[in-house]
Amino acid sequence: MISTMKVVVMAAALLFFAPLMCVSQGQQAQTEMQAVQLIGLGGVKQNTKGQLTVINGTLRFIHAKGNVDVAATSIEDVVTGKDSQRVIDGTFGTVASIAAPYGSGSALGLFRKKVDILTIQYRDADGGLHGAIFTMPSGRAEMLKKELIAQGAHTTIPMQADSNKTTPAPKEQKQ
Repeated sequence: MISTMKVVVMAAALLFFAPLMCVSQGQQAQTEMQAVQLIGLGGVKQNTKGQLTVINGTLRFIHAKGNVDVAATSIEDVVTGKDSQRVIDGTFGTVASIAAPYGSGSALGLFRKKVDILTIQYRDADGGLHGAIFTMPSGRAEMLKKELIAQGAHTTIPMQADSNKTTPAPKEQKQ
């Protein structure tokens, strides 16, 4: 009799709390931030301000006249301003900054530090290749890139932490 009562109480508790558990498991962490779409999204004018977020495997740009969704799995390349800076720094970057007229090459580096840039290259439903460029507050693009990659996007330039990893050498086998 007591064990039957325990089963009934447990079943009632599960029925009561089941809707709450389903809702909490279905949500993913999302990051929403102010961004400006400079160019590239279909149906969105250049320099449109809005909110950029990654949720449920989709990069979503929400603006005053609607929103545009790009599936993370359709994104073939995600590049940030920091990625570009890492690739260009070094000999090529030094030569380019010296060759720029009136020392403007060193001044150009200042602009990149004020905002972050996120560039995506993606395929639409018909297989057409598109690209979009977004600007956002400094320090945010790397976080978005990491979320997009975690949800299925691809990149040609790995995250900086990934590029510093070394693989251990295989152990020699004794014969």
